Amino acid sequence: MEICVYGASSASLRQEYYDAAFAFGAELARRGHGLTFGGGDRGIMGAAARGAVSEGGRITGVSPSFFHVDGVLYPECDELILTDTMRERKLRMEERADAFAALPGGVGTLDELFEILTLKQLGVHGKPVALLNTAGYYEPLRLLLEHAVGEGFMTRAAAGMAGFFDDPADLLDYLESASDDRRILKDI
Repeated sequence: MEICVYGASSASLRQEYYDAAFAFGAELARRGHGLTFGGGDRGIMGAAARGAVSEGGRITGVSPSFFHVDGVLYPECDELILTDTMRERKLRMEERADAFAALPGGVGTLDELFEILTLKQLGVHGKPVALLNTAGYYEPLRLLLEHAVGEGFMTRAAAGMAGFFDDPADLLDYLESASDDRRILKDI
């Protein structure tokens, strides 16, 4: 399975975020999955890639060419795909992926996550989506989704399109056991 991983590029986070991302990447590789990510050397992205490499995993970086400068991209990608734009980057990552995992991140990560959830809700894909809820990072998002359901802005099924997991192994179990659920979500 090729798992697309979204996550922060920041190098100034609490260590527990990097540790969880590294553990996620290592477990992903131990299970024989490939990692597709934004190609960044730093932050959550870099930690997940280093974790995968530590266990002999295959990693693919997808990045706009303007990031291809010293110190920005992870140097040990098995494959590096350069795109012209961020939009093209997201499309290439989506096309490669069998599943999606959002690790903690900022605006870019949330943009990627919400776009992939929107495409799932529209039935463009039925691939599983999961969030690594390290240190409760995604609890406010879970509450926002519940609020949106309560206010009638979305259905409970739409709010449940992604799983929330505190443990990397549990998240991977979910991605491995999920099936294409396009049929279920087309009526959301």
